[in-house]
Amino acid sequence: MTLVAALLLAAGVLLLASPWLWPRRPRAAAPRRALFEPLAELLARAGVSGVAPGVLVASILMAGLAGAALTLVFVPVAALAPIAGVVAASVPVLVLRARAAARRRALRAVWPDVVDHLLSGVRAGLSLPQAVAALADAAPEPVRPAFLAFRRDYLRTAQFGACLDTLKATLADPVADRIVETVRMAREVGGTELPTVLRSLSQYLRADAAVRSEVDARQSWVRTAARLGVVAPWIVLLMLGTRPEAAAAYNTPGGAVLVAGGLAATLVAYRLMIALGRLPEEGRWFR
Repeated sequence: MTLVAALLLAAGVLLLASPWLWPRRPRAAAPRRALFEPLAELLARAGVSGVAPGVLVASILMAGLAGAALTLVFVPVAALAPIAGVVAASVPVLVLRARAAARRRALRAVWPDVVDHLLSGVRAGLSLPQAVAALADAAPEPVRPAFLAFRRDYLRTAQFGACLDTLKATLADPVADRIVETVRMAREVGGTELPTVLRSLSQYLRADAAVRSEVDARQSWVRTAARLGVVAPWIVLLMLGTRPEAAAAYNTPGGAVLVAGGLAATLVAYRLMIALGRLPEEGRWFR
């Protein structure tokens, strides 16, 4: 009986000391979050942040398998099936990138108006939370839902900093990050220079949007030529692959090497052309 009591006492002491002897370690979910973080960022920039990254991964896998299977059925060239699978798998990502680029171009045109409305609210004597919440009614239509969500969150929680973080994540735009951080700094530090800063920011955004629009129009032919140069040879190859004699030739080791070499040359040429026609995009430094 004495031995049982001693064992129970030792077990109790060990349980009491266990938080210090074996501290709880974070779960191994960080690598998974790091893996899905670029996809979540892409979904946010495309304006579909409600879609889970896992759904995008499943769509990529299904598109790749379907593209490879259909190509192998209609064009019986074994070397083309994995290439078609990779191309089909990249379609959801390319669609999201195109949507994100179009959304950024559309937002670039409205940010000066957003800053002007915010400046008007500050000049009218509104507090910073009230001025930002007023953008739910005064801001241009593309960004109005985000500010409406901010107003609902602020009325419910009254936590200005947390609501600004949510607003920044919803907009997912570098210009929005600068506006939000400017408002946050003015709220925390204070001062009378906020109207001057907002006025200068509005002027800069208008000048930047005008320059980018002109340069983008002049560089669009480079991107169009790059896409045409990539697609045209492979359309010809797919048409040739439907012929039995051509399919037999491409199914040989030499034909597979030729297809792989053509793929490498296409990728290098496409990347070079896109690099020549790409404008540097502003990064999100305040995420």
